[in-house]
Amino acid sequence: MKHQLSFATVNVLSDCIVEIIIADGIEVSMEMLDEFDDFISLQLSDNFVLLINKVNSYSYTFEAKMTMASNEKLVAIAVIVYKDEDQKIIDDVMSLRAIDDWNLKVFPALDLGWQQGYDWLQAELDLLVT
Repeated sequence: MKHQLSFATVNVLSDCIVEIIIADGIEVSMEMLDEFDDFISLQLSDNFVLLINKVNSYSYTFEAKMTMASNEKLVAIAVIVYKDEDQKIIDDVMSLRAIDDWNLKVFPALDLGWQQGYDWLQAELDLLVT
């Protein structure tokens, strides 16, 4: 089911899998992250995984970088990248937030990345129930 937030499209793909596509040219702020977290808390009641479809170019404020992906029910993150520079951005944020030890994996879109990312997220969810 597709939902429109002020800065992104969110697709609820299953009871536990959410895809987010942030709009082109956006600088993601704390308020936007709060909007997303509020949406998640209304839509999902259990652990979930996040598929970030980075088809557009956007950035984050420093404050947003320091607080994003902090939802206690977030189990894993798959990021689908379309450009090489997206990998560097992800690496920089992961370095900044190394203490959080995110369960995050990057998939190149040109190599069936969306499907591989979705399958990996499903496998991560399956590990929770076994």
